[in-house]
Amino acid sequence: MMINTRKLPRTEFSAAVAQISGERKIDPAMVIESVKMALIAAFKKDAKERGEEISEEAEYSVRLDPETGEAKIFLASGEKEKDVTPPYFGRIAAQTAKQVIIQKIREAEKESIFSQFESRLHTLVTGNILKVEGLRVAVGIGKAEAILPKREQIRGEIYRPTDKMAFYLKEIGEEEGHKEIILSRKDPGLVVELFRREVPEVSLGGVEIKKIARQAGQRTKVAVASSQPGIDPVGSCVGQKGVRVQRVIEELGQEKIDIIPYSEDDSQFIVSALSPAEGARVVELDKKEKRAIVAVIEEQLALAIGSGGENVRSAMELTGYDIKVIPAEENNDLKAKSEPKKSRKAKVEKKDKTE
Repeated sequence: MMINTRKLPRTEFSAAVAQISGERKIDPAMVIESVKMALIAAFKKDAKERGEEISEEAEYSVRLDPETGEAKIFLASGEKEKDVTPPYFGRIAAQTAKQVIIQKIREAEKESIFSQFESRLHTLVTGNILKVEGLRVAVGIGKAEAILPKREQIRGEIYRPTDKMAFYLKEIGEEEGHKEIILSRKDPGLVVELFRREVPEVSLGGVEIKKIARQAGQRTKVAVASSQPGIDPVGSCVGQKGVRVQRVIEELGQEKIDIIPYSEDDSQFIVSALSPAEGARVVELDKKEKRAIVAVIEEQLALAIGSGGENVRSAMELTGYDIKVIPAEENNDLKAKSEPKKSRKAKVEKKDKTE
């Protein structure tokens, strides 16, 4: 004898399924299947709470009316099925079905948001800090919530709730088992996009950012070139009285930014990359091994190397060369030591010819 359970009102259950399948573009069969699985789980949980033993090997099935939401639980017994639906299961079924449908709606809404942001990957977004959760930061970007994981944070940068900041929309990926919109404050792309926002010549294509090297929170070097005659690429990025680059620096928490002209000439590019140091000169260049020795006058040596070596490290990343910076005086000493040897060799050769 089958025990009747309380039915969900037809309009409530069928309308909810129709809403998901229609508006959210989810197959109604998937919704029904999700509800069935949730009902079996709810049945087992209820049975355990009542002290009943539930075998893990027992096979249960659900008959669910897609119109009314009426549910029955059956236990496979040999070739037959036994109705094991509790007399009060209608209430549990109604509650479970409602929870599953709400969850599916939320999942569909989240997927819709992910779809919208996928078309905006690798661009600049502005967001508000919502909360700091352990090693990651929750950020509100429009109606969506994104995360700034520890690996994408600038070391030493402080994130306070309600703070408004610019972020690089890096990817949509898995974080702690969940699909998330992942932002970055550390990626070099953030600097590129900030210049695109602040410099019309960059956004319109008149100035191209050819290369970038970034030590987030410390120093960034940007190599720029003009694709149109008459445009000064460095001047365009710096702006009148430095206003354009200053806005980028302020957004990055006063990170140092060097804007240099890009060059196909490796020696010239290396010298420019050591900016703000002046008077540098490449004295040895091995293009095959990608190594260079650069002589710098004493007064500019500290600038060329930078605090803790940050400037020369950035220059190496930008140019792709292993750069050794030496004092210009040391280079002169090396020259002086090598010249007498060449002179003696020349005299010997001359003597030999005379004989």
